[in-house]
Amino acid sequence: MRLGVLDVGSNTVHLLVVDAHPGARPLPAHSHKAELRLAQLLDESGAIDSVGVDKLIAVVQEALEAAEDKGVEDLLPFATSAVREASNADDVLARVRAETGVELQVLTGAEEARLTFLAARRWFGWSAGKLLVLDIGGGSLEIAYGIDEEPDAAASLPLGAGRLTAGWLPNDPADPADIRALRRHVRAQIARTVGEFSRFGAPDHVVATSKTFRQLARIAGAARSADGLYVQRELKRRSLEDWVPRLAAMTTAERAELPGVSDGRANQLLAGAIVAAGAMDLFAVETLEICPWALREGVILRTLDQMTTS
Repeated sequence: MRLGVLDVGSNTVHLLVVDAHPGARPLPAHSHKAELRLAQLLDESGAIDSVGVDKLIAVVQEALEAAEDKGVEDLLPFATSAVREASNADDVLARVRAETGVELQVLTGAEEARLTFLAARRWFGWSAGKLLVLDIGGGSLEIAYGIDEEPDAAASLPLGAGRLTAGWLPNDPADPADIRALRRHVRAQIARTVGEFSRFGAPDHVVATSKTFRQLARIAGAARSADGLYVQRELKRRSLEDWVPRLAAMTTAERAELPGVSDGRANQLLAGAIVAAGAMDLFAVETLEICPWALREGVILRTLDQMTTS
């Protein structure tokens, strides 16, 4: 069947259309994205303002039209941290439902981490052993660890690249004092969770998902996305640590000139790099591998699994 996954994230609203059936890997058929940056459209009370809600409704309607055009039989709509943590989340969800007919399922941070872990496990297989999975979104950082398809430990921290950029790095280029303060904040947050994971022992394989990690790997020398899904892409901690001060010295426009860095994500890349470097350091990760599958694929896989048991 042809499935559509509508992901209302902190940075983008992304419709992924796949041809899927139980027991087979989902085959991408169409992708429709719109940069919305909900994490940066919050007012002082933490609510998504009326302009942001209007934009969200318009983008969801566009995605619905694209899904219809592509013959989607079943739509799986969900929202992550920006909607989940908005002080007016219930009102936002009600307006989206009333004006588009879409009932957004709001995932918890732990659910995000578990579904992303499932996608990584299916991609790398059982031979990868104990997996540690890191995912930096616009609003949160997800961490999951385990040897099965369900992780033994999962955590979600409010350390998304968009959130941190808006709250901690207001200047362009970033002020050195702000960078130091953000670095302290990030590492203190991550350090609180390390013990929860370290009691399970060292992972056999460390992987990362998300646009942030893909862009950091690309500027550090990994293959281009145009080279295909099956090319191995790695990010080494030493390379990342070399890049953090270089990114800090750049303006957003200068970062946008780097290979693989989009205009829409260039302003968030420094904050993302600070989070990535902190996570790799505190979890003692020297090298990680980029996983092409992430949360959206995890949602699809879980849906297909449920179809086989129903």
